[in-house]
Amino acid sequence: MSAPPSPPPPAQGHDGRDRGPSPTRRSLLRGALAGTGAALLGSAALTGCGSLAASADPSALRVWDLFQGGDGMLMNDMIKAVSAGPDGFTVNRTILEWGPSYYTKLAMSAAGGRAADVGVVHLSRLAGYAPGGLLDPFDLDLLASFGCREADFTPSLWQRTRYDGTVYAIPLDIHPFIVFYDLDAAERAGLLDTSGELAPMGSPEALLDAGKALAEATGGPGIIFGYVNDTSQCWRQFAAFYAQTGAAFTLPEGGPAGIDTDAAIRVVTFMRQLFDGRTNPNNLDYDGALAAFMGGRGGMAMLGEWELPALRKSGIRFGAAPFPQVFERPAVYTDSHSLVLPHQADPDPARRREAHRYIAELIKQSLTWASAGHIPAYRPVLESPEYAALRPQSSYAGASEVAVLDPPAWFVGSGSNFHHRMSQSIQSALLGNASPERAVRDMVRTANSLLSQANPVA
Repeated sequence: MSAPPSPPPPAQGHDGRDRGPSPTRRSLLRGALAGTGAALLGSAALTGCGSLAASADPSALRVWDLFQGGDGMLMNDMIKAVSAGPDGFTVNRTILEWGPSYYTKLAMSAAGGRAADVGVVHLSRLAGYAPGGLLDPFDLDLLASFGCREADFTPSLWQRTRYDGTVYAIPLDIHPFIVFYDLDAAERAGLLDTSGELAPMGSPEALLDAGKALAEATGGPGIIFGYVNDTSQCWRQFAAFYAQTGAAFTLPEGGPAGIDTDAAIRVVTFMRQLFDGRTNPNNLDYDGALAAFMGGRGGMAMLGEWELPALRKSGIRFGAAPFPQVFERPAVYTDSHSLVLPHQADPDPARRREAHRYIAELIKQSLTWASAGHIPAYRPVLESPEYAALRPQSSYAGASEVAVLDPPAWFVGSGSNFHHRMSQSIQSALLGNASPERAVRDMVRTANSLLSQANPVA
């Protein structure tokens, strides 16, 4: 994950026209954004999928995404699969760098009305893009005709695809914050159930005891969590524990933030107890924590499921499980890579139909996507015997039923400044530089400050 991006740039309205005779900040910037967006479309020197001839084909579907490395290769495989045969697609794929550049370019191209046919966004960021007309809505009847229906997704996830009652995103996956554990250490610590899986915790005390037992089993750290100077890790863990308390976290437009401060203090206090600097280290950065666990120097690691390929390469024997429930209700912090229709000023109906068909067919290939650790959002794949046979992926598939995303607001989401600033406040408490009470006050102040700012694309 990378540094937090700036908020999406101002853009024109959904219908592409001015909202009135008086110039606004958005209308004054529209010309510059449209010109920049057009330039980006013409000049992005990025990785393509398929032959040069296919890339030059004006009828090819133009697809933008942010998948590089192993994920990028898997996406290539999926695109090749849907491009085969007489009904296959011709695809011009563009890969943009994850983080600020991707979301800025996506916004600017959509503001110019000349965006790609299909794009990818994190579902948590939908509220920053749909309101200003940067995305076009889906035709659900058309999508259903290609075998992709609302009933094919978990209700909690599908609910987040909507803005103002309209669907603007189709989830490809669910990628949760989970735990990986050293199988040998967990067995010695007595933490496995009769099927050899990590047993439920059930209480804060049980997780604290598990850390001690793992430390004794490893002769080193028990539970590893790398967060120092990371832009999202503290928020991911806090959000998981906070959701488990059952308390609401809302960010209504204009504020104030709806945060149960007692529940938040309870969570930060527990996080500080858990990472006490003795049983479980309290000063690891992300790379240090990952290296320690892969080197066998730790019994359990709290990480995103996206680290599965790296852990496999390490050669250690490990298992995986949803993030442990220790408070009153099950909840796992997650996000979702979702497919969207970036705004086009005058979309061609035939191309738009093909975009719907392409998205439906790509989602059906998500068993390939699951090999990297991501949970398929499409239930027919998630519930298939082939997915059940994937280990350890199917061990944490239950996270999809209790998935919790960021509270919807224009400034939240993966890689956002909101994540960064919230994580800074929590980090200060974990490092002993601030009390849990002060950390929570800082979090509330940050949320209210962001809520006082107008959505630049609304």
